[in-house]
Amino acid sequence: MTADPSPHPPLFPDCPPHLLYDKGHDVGAILGWLLQEGRQCTEAETLVDEFGRRLNAIGVPLARSVLVLQLLHPQIRSMIHIWRDDGEPVETVLSNHGDEQTETYLKSPFATLVEDGAQGLRFRLDRMSAPWPYPILEDLAAQGMTDYAAMAVLFTGGRRNAISFATGRPGGFSVADLALLDAVLPALGAVLETLALRHLAATVLDTYVGRKTGARILSGDIRRGTGANVRAVLWYCDLRGFTPLADRLPREELIALLNGYFESMGDAVERHGGEILKFIGDAMLAIFPLTEADERGTAAANRALAAATDALATMSAQNAERAAWGQPTLRCGVALHVGEVMYGNIGSTERLDFTVIGPAVNLVSRIEGLCGRLDRTVLTSADFAALVPPDAPHRLECIGTHTVKGLVEPVEVFELQLRPWVAAGATPPIT
Repeated sequence: MTADPSPHPPLFPDCPPHLLYDKGHDVGAILGWLLQEGRQCTEAETLVDEFGRRLNAIGVPLARSVLVLQLLHPQIRSMIHIWRDDGEPVETVLSNHGDEQTETYLKSPFATLVEDGAQGLRFRLDRMSAPWPYPILEDLAAQGMTDYAAMAVLFTGGRRNAISFATGRPGGFSVADLALLDAVLPALGAVLETLALRHLAATVLDTYVGRKTGARILSGDIRRGTGANVRAVLWYCDLRGFTPLADRLPREELIALLNGYFESMGDAVERHGGEILKFIGDAMLAIFPLTEADERGTAAANRALAAATDALATMSAQNAERAAWGQPTLRCGVALHVGEVMYGNIGSTERLDFTVIGPAVNLVSRIEGLCGRLDRTVLTSADFAALVPPDAPHRLECIGTHTVKGLVEPVEVFELQLRPWVAAGATPPIT
């Protein structure tokens, strides 16, 4: 046997149209399911699993199917869903941006379909031998697969995805099998595009407004002026000496510096159960909402302190790396407060923002301003300090009362006692 001489063999040989479908294949049943029940699926894994099962049920001898679904996502380029007829759950693999340049992808049928614009590929594995057009074909043949077909799945605007089908049945897929798959592909693409758009909406909202706020918006809470009073621990952090850095650093280096800083702060906040509300220049506002089980706020306060400690330790490690490369290091101030805020949807008629407003927000930003004035790293209000028991793992120490901008009465502030090298934003000692 020799390899199929055609790099893009046709899915259907010359065949009279009346022979494309046999009586055993109920195309209407698959189409009806896709456009009614299938479009209600909230996850691609569920859709792919049920699609494979239903194809088997009407006689299509599908043993393996792989869907490559392109995404609009800041980190993920595509989601790869792998279905097998062994009853196991659909396997999902994430492909990151840049993976499309790897040899594995470039030598796959999916690159031919997605990047090169092919509409479909078909290889009779039981009639082929080395050299194989694609490495995956040799792997599938070794697994006992006899036939392989892959087809482009098009979205509105020409955005390309792909799906493959493999069988181990002697003789491979029939013409009727392949014709059915080709016939249901537009409906499958329409349902997948709806799922992709839902995923895109959730991704954009999660990325730009946060998961909890994004969930509120997707649930329909989008009318201007809606909101609720929420009691929460407030976090406000800001870089020190950012303006001189911005004046002298190249744009790309400045952006990389900010990204590293926000990564250390933001990741720690989210890891400890907080939610980032917004970035304001080189500042960040976040909240740790109080729950019914934590009505007093002790747990939220401890999470915020743990986040501050972790964030500053990460920043110190980043500073060590920057210093080793002769790059500028960073220092910041973090302020923590607790209070009631209005958490809601405000803005103009055309541009809205989910945020928190109220005196508590103003006070936490003012306390952060004291960090630079007093040369301290983490300061909290007295209300916040009252939430932290004496035996807590994070120790707070009163440093007196101080005047803050916008308030007549001075405020009592407490300092989080950090390890010296963390407080100074310095390189951690070698142990």
